[in-house]
Amino acid sequence: MDKVELRNMLLTITTTHAPATDLGYLLHKNPARVQSFDLSFGAAHVFYEEANTEVCTAALLLDVDVVGLVRNRRTPHGEGGTLQQYVNDRPYVASSFLSVALSRVFRSAMNGICKERAELVEEALPLEARLAVVPCRGGEGLLRRLFEPLGYEVEAVRHELDEEFSEWGESSYFTVALRGRVRLRDLLTHLYVLIPVLDNEKHYWVGDDEVEKLLRHGAEWLSGHPARDEIARRYLKHRSSLAREAVARLIEEDDVSSETAEVQAAKIDEKEPEVERAVGLHTQRLNAVLAVLKSVDAKRVVDLGCGEGKLLRLLLADKSFTGIVGMDVSHRSLEIAHERLNLERLPERQQERIKLLHGSLMYRDRRLEGFDAACVVEVIEHLDAPRLVAFERVLFEFVRPDTIVLTTPNSEYNVRFETLPEGKLRHKDHRFEWTRDEFETWANGASNRFGYTARFLPIGDEDSEVGAPSQMGVFTLKDEVGRMKAEVR
Repeated sequence: MDKVELRNMLLTITTTHAPATDLGYLLHKNPARVQSFDLSFGAAHVFYEEANTEVCTAALLLDVDVVGLVRNRRTPHGEGGTLQQYVNDRPYVASSFLSVALSRVFRSAMNGICKERAELVEEALPLEARLAVVPCRGGEGLLRRLFEPLGYEVEAVRHELDEEFSEWGESSYFTVALRGRVRLRDLLTHLYVLIPVLDNEKHYWVGDDEVEKLLRHGAEWLSGHPARDEIARRYLKHRSSLAREAVARLIEEDDVSSETAEVQAAKIDEKEPEVERAVGLHTQRLNAVLAVLKSVDAKRVVDLGCGEGKLLRLLLADKSFTGIVGMDVSHRSLEIAHERLNLERLPERQQERIKLLHGSLMYRDRRLEGFDAACVVEVIEHLDAPRLVAFERVLFEFVRPDTIVLTTPNSEYNVRFETLPEGKLRHKDHRFEWTRDEFETWANGASNRFGYTARFLPIGDEDSEVGAPSQMGVFTLKDEVGRMKAEVR
């Protein structure tokens, strides 16, 4: 393809991962040739604007045959096409046509299939998606509400209207760039779902099967998204009954998986493995966390995955902590925490010190920024491995406190629990349990990537052979980063 006609819809995806040409394997598209695909509404063409070991940019060019759509009367009601006019913006903008093209052209990549580079499928890569023209019925604010919680840096440039049309108000068209370190499959899925949400329109009839598509493609990220309800409503073309069904099912799945996703159990005693209760390990953990917070002189602390609030109770009892926030994905756990902490009966000054928030560790949440310290107590082992990348970014890049205190079981100690069968994990919901070396490898890797240093402390009585039953990582922002942060404050 010698020439790209800008009157067609254009999406580019760029990576600087080394070697950058691995993008071709992940997309299942050879950089050496152009590939074309016939679609019911036109054609899609894939080619590479640049492909070398340092930078690789793949382009998807969409050619929408609006005339053919109108003439063929493809809607189920015989209305003469979803767009009545021959002259419209559909050939030039990102819309539901692009979503359909993504699912057809990049289906294997969206499903995480790549035999040649299987190790890259679950790796977060430096990626940039650029959309030449996006119709955003909701302005730049909507763009940011949708993509920033997913960890993207959003650059949006509004298209200016010609002077003769300036009286119509501001243009609703943007050129958009999304940048982040994400899995390619996630980027494609986010685009697939959210592009029609931005456009607030679809070129085909929306029925029950669209609910299934939304739930399938949003399974790993939509339930905890701050704009979940708005996404469901706009994706389903404001069909309120379908939107209510989708949200209800998301909430139901969220409640069912809340224990499995982020240790948000309905009862905090269930959060502590039965084998640990005899030695009072959970209490030892909380006291150890509190001691670290006191040692670094933390004043404002956020407890991520606070459950029913045992750590919050300790913090509230110590007047040196002036700002306390507990965040949890489980509404029920927060309700119980509210009751057990007697928040409504606290003196006004005490109430001002503490706040409970509903949220997820998988998404950026600006309410969690600006704290001296963050605590993550017995949470990480409940996360599925593919979620760790998102968790790391939320904790180390976005929440980014001066100090992070994180605890997790030491799997080497399991042989000392007489009632724990060999080879079994301590809790039925644990996705993994790390040895001391495995924990330190992960912790040091995250520290290096995000500008922290890590030190490690045992929790519980240490065994000379297998160590302590629990392990703690204390992460501290490097001096130069901490100084810059203090100056900003």
